[in-house]
This record gives sequence, C-alpha cells and structure tokens, in this order.
Amino acid sequence: MSPRYLTKSLFKVAYECPTKLYYQIHKEYGNTKVDNAFLKALADGGFQVGELAKMYSPGGIEITEKNSDKAAEQTEVHLKKENVTLFEAALRVDGLLVRVDILHKRGNSIELVEVKAKSWDDTEESGFYKKAELKKGIRKIQGDWEPYLMDIAFQTYVAKKALPGCKISSYLMMADKTAKTTVDGINQRFLIVTDNKQTDVIVREGTKRDMLGDSVLISKCVDDEVEVLFNETFDEGRTFTQLVNHLLNLIATDTKDEPKICSSCKQCEFRLPTQDITPTHNSGFEECWLKATGLSLEKLRTPLVFDLWDNRKSKDLIEQRIYLMTDIQEEDLASKAKSKKKTDEGDIDPTAGLTRTARQWLQVEKTQKNDLTPYFDHIGLREEMSSWTYPLNFIDFETTMVAIPFHKGKRPYEQLAFQFSHHVMTANGKITHQSEFIHFEQGAFPNFDFVRALKKALTTNDGTIFRFAAHENTVLGQIMRQLEAAADTTPDHQELIDWIKEITQSSKDADVSWEGSRNMIDLCDLVKKFYYSPLTGGSNSIKKVLPAVLRESTYLQDKYSKPIYGTDIPSKNFKNHAWIKKDSEGKILDPYKTLEPIFSDLDLKTMDSLIKENSLADGGAAMTAFARMQFTEMSELERHRVSKALLRYCELDTFAMVMIVEYWIDVLKAHEGKDAA
Repeated sequence: MSPRYLTKSLFKVAYECPTKLYYQIHKEYGNTKVDNAFLKALADGGFQVGELAKMYSPGGIEITEKNSDKAAEQTEVHLKKENVTLFEAALRVDGLLVRVDILHKRGNSIELVEVKAKSWDDTEESGFYKKAELKKGIRKIQGDWEPYLMDIAFQTYVAKKALPGCKISSYLMMADKTAKTTVDGINQRFLIVTDNKQTDVIVREGTKRDMLGDSVLISKCVDDEVEVLFNETFDEGRTFTQLVNHLLNLIATDTKDEPKICSSCKQCEFRLPTQDITPTHNSGFEECWLKATGLSLEKLRTPLVFDLWDNRKSKDLIEQRIYLMTDIQEEDLASKAKSKKKTDEGDIDPTAGLTRTARQWLQVEKTQKNDLTPYFDHIGLREEMSSWTYPLNFIDFETTMVAIPFHKGKRPYEQLAFQFSHHVMTANGKITHQSEFIHFEQGAFPNFDFVRALKKALTTNDGTIFRFAAHENTVLGQIMRQLEAAADTTPDHQELIDWIKEITQSSKDADVSWEGSRNMIDLCDLVKKFYYSPLTGGSNSIKKVLPAVLRESTYLQDKYSKPIYGTDIPSKNFKNHAWIKKDSEGKILDPYKTLEPIFSDLDLKTMDSLIKENSLADGGAAMTAFARMQFTEMSELERHRVSKALLRYCELDTFAMVMIVEYWIDVLKAHEGKDAA
C-alpha cells in the first residue's frame, strides 16, 4: 500500500532521483543502504547531538507519539499556546508530513531547527556556497551542504503551508569546529541503547544544562539558503514547488517516474550485487537501466563505465550512450601507455609507474579480453624496492572523530587515535608482529600515549616504514597540531612533534612544508603505479587487494596454508594459524571473513559499509566498535572480548601489507630467473 504522506525521509531519497521514490516505497526492491538505526547512531553521533541540542533548549516538550496522525494532533494542541518549545513536532498538510527536531514558537514567530551531526566552521568564508560561483556573485549551494539544506527547506515549505499565519525562520544546528569544551565527559552523559529494535539515547540521570559547559553546537539561520533553493530548478526544470507536487502525484498514483540515468547511478542504493537479486529482492537499478539503455540483462551485469577506477568522464560517456566498460576506446581516456615524467637527465623515469589514464586503459583492456592475469611493472618495482632499508616496518592506525568531544579543551571532530599494529620484515624474510597499541578506556584521550608507543616501536630500527593510503600521515599531522596546542601541559611535546615530522610529510595546504628523512612510504600508491589485478574490480582498497594477491600467488598459498602464523611467525594475537582457507568449492576465502566476528549482531561488511563519508570504509568495524565501547553499557567481559577481536583485525591489516610485499618479492625473483634462463 502506498504511504499517505510525502515525508522528509522520502523527499530526501526522491529529490535527486524521483524514480527512487517508487523503489523506496515498494519493499520488494532490495536496498544496499544500511538500515540499522543503532549502527547509524554509533557512526555519525547524530542521536547524541540531537539530545545535546535538546539540553540547550530546557523546558521543551517532546512529542513521543510514533503514529503520524496522532503526533500531528498533539502538535496542533501545543501550537495553540502563545510560547512553546517542541521536540519532534509533527506538521502535516496536503499529503505532506515532517517531524521537526526542535520547534520554537514565540507568539506569531516559528523557528524550525534541524539538528545535524555535521560540523560547521565559521572561519570558512564561502559558508554554504560554492566558492567559484560566489566570486561571480552567484549563490549556488555546495554539493556537500545540499542534502542538509534541502532537508530544512522541505520542512520550511511544509511549515509555511501548515501554519500560513506565522512567520517561519529556519536554522541548522551543528557541531561547532571552532568551539572547545569547557568540561570533561560530556559524551558520557548520552548513552545509546537498543530495545526491541528501537534505538534511543538515554541522558544520564541528574544531567543538567549547567553541567555541559559552554555550547559545542552552533545554530545558523539559513533563511537565505532556503530561499535560494526555493528559486532553484531541479529535475526537468521543475521549481521547488513543482518538484514537491510531482513527488506527491507519484505517491498518490503509485507511479514510477521515468528513469533518467547518469553517473550518479554508480552510488544507487538499489544497485544490488547480482548474487543478491531474487524474485522478491529486485534491483531497481537494473529496471532503470534496462529501460533507459535498451541493453540486455546479460550485458548490464558486466562492468559499466563508472566501474572504471577513478573515471572522471563517466558523465560524458553516458551522454554519448557509451554504457559498458568494454565499449570504451583508448581515445576516450586520452591515455598514454607510460608516465612521461622526466628525470633530471631528461630520460623517462622508470620508477614513475603507470599514469592514472594508463592504469584505466589497462583495466579496460583486461575487461575487454576477459584477461584475469595481473600486471606487474617489474622494472619500476625492482627500482622502488632497491631504495628500501631493511628491516621493513608496516603500520596501520584505527581512529575516529566524534561529534561530542570527550575532554575539556577539545573541539568537535578532533581526531582520536586508539589503536595501531606494527609488523617487521627483515632482509632474510623473517616476519614478526612486533608491537601493537589499543586504548578503549571510556572518556580517555589516547593520542599522546598512542604517539609515544608508536615512537617506541618504530625507533627500534632505522628501516623503511610503510602505510597503506594517506590516513596515517594525516592522523599524525593532526596529532602534531594537538601537541602544539598542549605544549604547556605536555613536557615531551617538542620531542614528539620532531619525531612525527621525521616520518611524515606536510599536507598540500600546510603553512610550513616538510618531508621527513624517514617519511613513510604509501604502499597503496605503489599498488597504483606498479601492480594491477583484475580480481580487485579496479579497487585499490587493501580489503580488495589482499584477496586478489592470495588467489594469484601460489607462493603465499603454499606458505600460509600451513599453521605457521603465531608459531614460526611470532604474533601477539594468533597461535598456530593458517591464513589460507577454502570454501566447499575450493575457492580461497577472504582472510577477514574467517576471523571471529567483533559483534554477534553486527557483521563486518555492514560496519565497514557505513563509514564511507569519512573515507574510512576499511576501518568502519573498528570505528563502530570504539563508539560502541564508549557510548553503550558493556560488561568488562564483553569489553575484553571486543578488544581482543579488534587486535586481531588490526594485526591482519598490517600483515596484509606484509603479504603483498612478499608476493611482489617472489614475482621479481621468478622474473629474474626467467631473464637468466
């Protein structure tokens, strides 16, 4: 049965793609978005920020009724008062329904406050608008801000219709990145609980407004931005009002809008893996693309143009009716076979590796030929490896950024580094899980102890240090700034800062540039330059590269099918462990999926899939576990079990890097043997 109302959640889904409205309403369509309120609460902190916002508005009345019509009736009664503050007020009119986070009524004036866990920085000159357009005098909402502002714009639209005699003002309340907490332990006053699949935040008994110190949230009036959106044009040139009416009509007639495919379809939540599609679990994505492209289902289930790694031309290709990766031509990518980076002597640099477009064309060619063999730049890899100093060090961090700071003097979304793992490989191939760090104490600020432990681990030798992607370099840069701010209370701050600079490099936007004498090498960057496996599907995530490497390397298969890890190879968390395990069909299992689950009610794939906004999808499980240990009631026994499981996952992250390097060394040895023959 079609829903009666166009709610703000449905509007959020449909304003960018009206076709999705049908799929969202009809539950026979599968949806890849995580529908887990508890996990979402842990991930983005929105529930806690919402409760904190209520504490900043004492005396408010909460509309707890879940039934929409009854909630709207209760709201109407309260709005007859001269002055009132309501939480979760329900406004309905003409088939529209919104629940407002905070509604302030003062006489004839209504303030709508939408609370978001997103951060705001008042020092950002362009604010909600695109910088380039603003310089031309044109106010165009930034893409990152558009979903939040469309949300409050829809609420404002409904409120204006539902309360025609009132003056409506609109606000976003967000975490203030420039604000510092003036008390400790604010986060511990808001605990996340789940009861009968209902997720809520419980405010600790006795919590009062004056216990929360200065506000770490900021309320920004967005009347101007809402007006900009009201005057914007959307799909098929519709105004905001026409868009709302169009969506209302789709609901009323239970109609699916005509599909309009584009590059954004890559992220469509209704695009299901082929193996997940069933007669009762349909793919809305496939329905759209079948109708819009005329492709057969067989072809549609082959790689599409936006499945090409880092493809910035998907939009152009789709507009040219080029939909399949196999139909891409080399000139479409303007590809060159090799990098044209020059050395000081003027020759082509053999260590420069693949250019972005050359790597793309490699993926296209292998897809066209159905070639699953890996690509190696033997010359570039050998040249790169010749610069390494043994023993090699492999490190991985687990971190998070929380909306509500733990400690006095800290800002929202400051980096927290709570775990690392460290493997060492010697020149003769001896491997050791050398050290690790984990700190889950509730309310603790672990960063400085984290760096001290990391420094102790990495100064036991002078070998090359490896990270995978930019995360570790970014985190250490952030901790360095925290050390600078804490100079008065941290006696060894300068020693730690100097050491951080030794193993890192400055970011592009840093005021002062540096590159440390022992600057970490990004193994992910080396993957991009010198190695490509079709088995990764174009992804460079370590969670995709490791399974590909294990399927390709007979050397690793033979070595790690034996239970030598935790015996011949010293480990802090494993004993007599064999990493190579196979399913009933003889396929090698992903090592991450063979580990004991961190939580019985949350699987690894679900936890990792949720954290994409932070560009840390690979670390989603650890971030979720950290939040759960901080913000829920957990026994010491369960805390110990979760900590043990996380140590294993993080250890695998660094050992995955070791196995990738082992694979490369073995390939180069075999290549040298062929050359000698």
